[in-house]
Amino acid sequence: MSRRFRGESQHKVDTKGRVSIPASFRRVLEASDPNWENGENPELVIVYGDHRRAYLECYTMAAIEEVDAKIDALPRGSMQRKMLQAMFNGQSFPTTVDETGRLVLPAKLRSKINLDNEAFFMGTGDTFQIWNPETYDTQERAKQEAWLNELPEDFDPMEFLDGTPGA
Repeated sequence: MSRRFRGESQHKVDTKGRVSIPASFRRVLEASDPNWENGENPELVIVYGDHRRAYLECYTMAAIEEVDAKIDALPRGSMQRKMLQAMFNGQSFPTTVDETGRLVLPAKLRSKINLDNEAFFMGTGDTFQIWNPETYDTQERAKQEAWLNELPEDFDPMEFLDGTPGA
């Protein structure tokens, strides 16, 4: 079973903030939750604290534990540790997937990313993101396309996998 979030999809958000999670994402959440058992609801953590981001970042329990360990390794009292603790501990929302495979996004989180009737899910490997679909198209997708257009016509993005420095 894959422990990586892959793919993208768009789902309706109801008036109570409930939105279905892509089925493949639910399987990753289950596989990456050490406390999950068949018939139970997997846990995850939604991080919303980085004000520069226009999306919600959703972490599996395994991924957030890895982040917590890295934060704990920083010097106690350092500004880096304080900032990361505020973002990943204070400005986060621990939650579970409900029995029907949905997340309930509180009004505060929906408001942060201007989420109304539709949510766009983007798999990003060990996390997934929830976007307002219009914001994703106008900001993120446009930024990626602009970056790709700056590369030479014959450039193969697979070169990045070989550690090729550059663009």
